[in-house]
Amino acid sequence: MQYRQLGRSGILVSPICLGTMNLGGPTPEDESIALINRALDAGINFIDTANSYNDGESERVVGRALKENGKRNQIVLATKVHSRVGKGPNEGDLSRYHIVKACEDSLRRLQTDHVDLYQAHRPSDRVLQEEWLRALEDLVQAGKVLHIGCSNFAAWQLMEGLAISDKRGWSSYVSVQPPYNIVDRRIENELVPLCQKYDVGIIPWSPLAMGMAAGKYLPGAAAPGDSRLAKGQNMMNVRVTNRAREVGAAIIEMAKDRGVTPGQLGLLWVKDQPGITAPIIGPRTMAHLEDALPVLDMTLADEDRPRFDALVHPGNAVSDFHNSSWWMKARVEDR
Repeated sequence: MQYRQLGRSGILVSPICLGTMNLGGPTPEDESIALINRALDAGINFIDTANSYNDGESERVVGRALKENGKRNQIVLATKVHSRVGKGPNEGDLSRYHIVKACEDSLRRLQTDHVDLYQAHRPSDRVLQEEWLRALEDLVQAGKVLHIGCSNFAAWQLMEGLAISDKRGWSSYVSVQPPYNIVDRRIENELVPLCQKYDVGIIPWSPLAMGMAAGKYLPGAAAPGDSRLAKGQNMMNVRVTNRAREVGAAIIEMAKDRGVTPGQLGLLWVKDQPGITAPIIGPRTMAHLEDALPVLDMTLADEDRPRFDALVHPGNAVSDFHNSSWWMKARVEDR
């Protein structure tokens, strides 16, 4: 396995990051801890969580696991701040007030004195970026945060942040966490070139497109009983389009020819795309994790790249994974 540098930070991380959205929620605590330990034993040294995942239970479970296995100082620990975590008017967003308090709460749940990567979970449409960057800089100066990152930012928002930090001499974003998969490639238009130019790491979420890139939803087939789609429509499962289902079916056939699973091939494509540091996997079960781990040592064949490009043209999308971002105006039309 080849470790990769996380942007300009100098930190080396595994080419797959363990996401923990399911841990301490759909995945029971003991199973969650077993997942973490298995990932670390396989060489993953990068764990991403957020203060809002399962009402803070994800952070608490991660903290317990690292306390019990004694490996806190062997991994790169990332968490996020923005989402509402209470009913009060200041228990969400990116005000200095909320960031400072949320960081203390995260450190307590994670049972650590610092976070290696503290990320703005999404940009604020109300608070000036200069305010939250100053708050993050103060946390860095206090030793509670080593590096800062962002998530779900448009290219212009990331560029604004880099410019503010450069002007003020503050810590700047070393990474960005966008949605990216074979059915939504729109970050290739502006965000990826920006990150390559200014040495910002890219750690994509949903590399398997809610399972579509692993053939979970096939054309004309009923949704699996445990899927979000089977449980009713919401902001996330409306991403399952007819065209994306067709892409998933094509990946199944490609995977058969290569002797890998569809999930491995879909994840491998994201991992080995230009500019990508480490896609974030979010296993709910040990079987999900075991399917992903072999990708750590795989390399995408050059001859496979045009086959993926034929499914979804570079820079385009057949599913909308930016539909939870207030700044995104474009929508993907299904057919």
